[in-house]
Amino acid sequence: MLTKIFKISALSLFVLVWATVVSAQRATANDGIKIERLPEAKAKQTISLNPRYCVFEERNHTKGKLPLLIYLHGGGGVGLDLEKPRRQILPLLKPLRMASIDTLIVAPQATAGPKGDKGKGGWQVPDLDLLLAHLIETLPVDPNRVYLTGNSMGGYGTYMWAGYRPGHFAAIAPMVGGIGPYGPKDVTKDLDLWGRNLAKLPMRTYYGKKDRIVPADRGDMIMKAIGKAGGKKAELIVFEDKGHNAGGVPYGQPAFYKWLFSHKRK
Repeated sequence: MLTKIFKISALSLFVLVWATVVSAQRATANDGIKIERLPEAKAKQTISLNPRYCVFEERNHTKGKLPLLIYLHGGGGVGLDLEKPRRQILPLLKPLRMASIDTLIVAPQATAGPKGDKGKGGWQVPDLDLLLAHLIETLPVDPNRVYLTGNSMGGYGTYMWAGYRPGHFAAIAPMVGGIGPYGPKDVTKDLDLWGRNLAKLPMRTYYGKKDRIVPADRGDMIMKAIGKAGGKKAELIVFEDKGHNAGGVPYGQPAFYKWLFSHKRK
C-alpha cells in the first residue's frame, strides 16, 4: 500500500478548474452521450435506481468488445433529471481522448439520497448488480475490463459495490468517498469485510486534506482495513490544498485513465 500527499498551488487549481469548465462547455454541443433505459420488467426490480442512464462510447482503434467505466455520481446527481449525471461525466471525456482510450462510459442515477426512504435510497448493490448484468448483455462490454469510479456519494458507492462484489471489477478509483451508508461520518459495520474484498483489487482512492464534507481520514480507515487483510494493491492519495473537489484533479489527467485501464480482471 502507498500513501501520497500532494500540494497544489492556487494558480494550478485555477488553471485546472478553468480548463475543466471550458472542455465541458465544448463537449456539451456534441458530446456523444446517449440515454438508454432498462426494460420495464427489470426496472420494477430496482430499489433506488432511475431506469434511464447515460451511455458514452469512444471507439477509434478497438474492434469488438470495449472496456466499461461505470461512474457513480455524488449527492448533487440524485433524482430523475439525467442532465445531472451527464454534466458530471463531461469532464472525463477530453482526458480519456487525450489518453487514446477506447471505452464505454455508463453513468446511472440514484433516485434518492442515502438517508431517504428508511435507508433504501442512494446506491444499492442489487440495483447496480442488475444494471451491470444488463449492460454486459446489451452492450459490447469486455467483462474482464470493467472499471468503477465515483465522487463523494459515488465514492462511497464505489467502496460499497466493490466491497461486496470485488469479482465484478478490474480496478476501482473512489473519490472523496464516505465509508458508511448514512452519510460522510458514518462507518459501515462491514468495514473488515470490505477490507478483505478490496484487498483483491487495484485501487487508487483520493481525498482533499481540507475537505469539510467527507473527512480525509476515511481514506486512512479504508486503507487500514485493506492492510489488515494483507492488501498491497491500494494507494491513498491526499491533496493537502484541496477540499471536497479533490476528485477533479485525477479526473482531469490522462495518466489517471491510463493507470485505471491498464488492469484486467483475468
